[in-house]
Amino acid sequence: MSPLPRLRSARKSPAERVVTLIGKPGCHLCDDAQAVVEQVCGELGARWEKKDITEDPELYRAYWEQIPVVLVDGEQHDFWRVDPARLRKALGG
Repeated sequence: MSPLPRLRSARKSPAERVVTLIGKPGCHLCDDAQAVVEQVCGELGARWEKKDITEDPELYRAYWEQIPVVLVDGEQHDFWRVDPARLRKALGG
């Protein structure tokens, strides 16, 4: 019996990715992170969304001490400061 062939997972294009920024109003680090997310996602064509930690008890419990938090496709990517080059790389750009 021959071994099963290895299947390569298809890499997603930036347009297939979703970046989520978790923060709160009045947070200057959140504003800085949003500027980076907007710029990088705009350059690469990735979608992004913003969630307010003060309106979601689950997000509050999970991330309160880390905001702003950036998720890529639901997985935590960064917190406090967002590195544009690292975000581009994570999005495949």
